[in-house]
Amino acid sequence: MTQKPSRNLTIAEVRLTPVLISDPPLLNVHGVHQPYTPRLVVEIVTEDGVTGIGETYGDTKYLDIARPYAELLPGHSIADFNGLAALAQQVGIDEARVEDAVDVGGLRGIQTADKLRLSVFSAFEVACLDALGKVQGLPVHALLGGKVRDTVEYSAYLFYRWAEHPDGAGERDSWGEAVDPAGIVAQARRFVDDYGFTSFKLKGGVFPPAEEIAAIKALAEAFPGHPLRLDPNGGWSPETSLKVAAELADVLEYLEDPTSGTANMAEVSAAVKGAGSRGAGGRQEGVLLATNMCVTTVPEIREAFLTDAVQVVLSDHHYWGGLHATRELAAICRTFGVGLSMHSNTHMGISLAAMTHVAATVPNLDYACDSHYPWQTDDVITARHVFTDGRLPVSGAPGLGVELDREKLAALHRRWLDDDGTMRDRDDAAAMRKGTGYEDWTGPVLPRW
Repeated sequence: MTQKPSRNLTIAEVRLTPVLISDPPLLNVHGVHQPYTPRLVVEIVTEDGVTGIGETYGDTKYLDIARPYAELLPGHSIADFNGLAALAQQVGIDEARVEDAVDVGGLRGIQTADKLRLSVFSAFEVACLDALGKVQGLPVHALLGGKVRDTVEYSAYLFYRWAEHPDGAGERDSWGEAVDPAGIVAQARRFVDDYGFTSFKLKGGVFPPAEEIAAIKALAEAFPGHPLRLDPNGGWSPETSLKVAAELADVLEYLEDPTSGTANMAEVSAAVKGAGSRGAGGRQEGVLLATNMCVTTVPEIREAFLTDAVQVVLSDHHYWGGLHATRELAAICRTFGVGLSMHSNTHMGISLAAMTHVAATVPNLDYACDSHYPWQTDDVITARHVFTDGRLPVSGAPGLGVELDREKLAALHRRWLDDDGTMRDRDDAAAMRKGTGYEDWTGPVLPRW
């Protein structure tokens, strides 16, 4: 039998392309999204000319790590994931620059050098998996152990928002204003009509809790029996969190990061249902607390799980350092009986493909995944993902199953090049100051309520 010649897996070239993508005026506890948000597209090219692609945050602090890291990769194998991860530790970071800074772009609590490295490495790992899948003729999910589902369910991501950015900046869309319960319900109806979503998450922390309680109750009335979530990004005190939990106990699927920090979350969890109170199958009874802020790295798991501070973790491959790490997190959650969902931030189609592949391989994906994707009109792939009944099919094509549209990539990179520097780093507080009546906005001192 003639053996097929082995393909060369050695990295020959790495290309980094920062872009600016259009973002609507979506409100959160820190302020409002800027008209454009930075993303980074990573291309890894093997010596045989196979190209894999990845995507992550594109703010300056990430580029400052990605550029020297990319220079270390030629000559290494795309299959040496452990070795590539170790190389990332060689990239120096100015610790003083990130010390005590709040990660507004990721909304995941306090920023650290290790968190920045993981977010950068995630894009390179995905690009290597994409290239390796193309070389071997296998989809990424097969490289991760194989899919356990053919489609992945996503949730409608609802936001309070303005009709347009201040001073008419950026791109105006057709969604209109949503600043009250009626506006949120109308937004949800469009998500159902356009994408078929059957569960809803509202980004809170924007208005006084009573107004956001009213919005959730309006959603419950308009969509009876549909799973609902509320996420104020740590904007409330433990006392306020308990009041909201009591008001919405009968309608919420889970309450996400109502207060900041593991200790505060544990206080709320214990007061709501008694520390360690568990129902059938080990799942905590009553209002479940979820997080993508106090459990975002391995060292943060121990305290949160042992104090029963959270009952659901929202994984995010950008946070955890890629798809392999996401599967490791899923296994830890399964061990402790902690539920699993998936977090999302402003992203394009490369990241959504990666999310879908890894979600397809996780047996204990207990809740529909988040996705900002319907809000993003700019993309760098040749064909946009299409949600049907709130789900995405799991691609069987080699690699991620998506391809770069180089004209679109070039256009979005030109936008980045032409920017005067004001949009290259996400700053929701600065964007808020451009709104009428918010000129003195500096961002919240948490808890806000």
